Amino acid sequence: MTSQEYGEQVGDPRLARAVELARDSARAEAGDSPVGSHVDAFPEDGTVTHLFEAKLPGYRGWCWAVTVTSAGTTYPVTVNEVVLLPGSDAVVAPAWVPWTERVRASDVGVGDLLPTEHDDPRLVPSYLAPEDPSVEQLSPELGLGRARVLGRDARLDLARRWREGDRGPDTEMASSAPGSCVTCGFYLPLGGLLSAWFGACGNELSPADGQVVHAEYGCGAHSEVEVDTSPTVPVAELVYDDAELELVSAERPAE
Repeated sequence: MTSQEYGEQVGDPRLARAVELARDSARAEAGDSPVGSHVDAFPEDGTVTHLFEAKLPGYRGWCWAVTVTSAGTTYPVTVNEVVLLPGSDAVVAPAWVPWTERVRASDVGVGDLLPTEHDDPRLVPSYLAPEDPSVEQLSPELGLGRARVLGRDARLDLARRWREGDRGPDTEMASSAPGSCVTCGFYLPLGGLLSAWFGACGNELSPADGQVVHAEYGCGAHSEVEVDTSPTVPVAELVYDDAELELVSAERPAE
């Protein structure tokens, strides 16, 4: 875009021609770091922003953006602001992610608090039907008085997460196990709707002891494992050939 075209858009062609004024302002802001060539300029709301290549260490692809303006054609052109802006190939920080999406279970240590948001989509008010008869029976008896419980979508999501986790049926441990957890005497099924798929392991010698496991998971500590203790190398029976036996007289030799 030419200086005349800039001037037609902003009403003052001097703003488009104020390249050296903008460059001096960028140099003052850059300090000892040199300012590169004039890259571009664009008008916006009665101003013009000039872009200069930044030579600051660690700012590859960034530009000094100097915005100039004027109160009118009878007033001088002044600098509005000088900032660094990233270009299309600039190295920038990744997009900000809320802490609720960054936190992991391993991040919570002793004494740490992990508050649950009031509008957490995983939870629903406890007065709604939980679709799990065991929950309806348990809460009144023990007086739990829970304000919120897991909703249907949250239960389906945790079922998927547990199934695809380290104690799921598709793991290397499960594929090499002699049997699945559902046939193991140490398997303790969960209550309610999840009982068909998940349970807890109660074998202290199992790597999954005290953890939630899928019914089709398994390990080498299955209760019905039987180890063949017979020798791997067969021992041949002793065979005597009477035809090859040497007959020895039992009589004592004469003296």
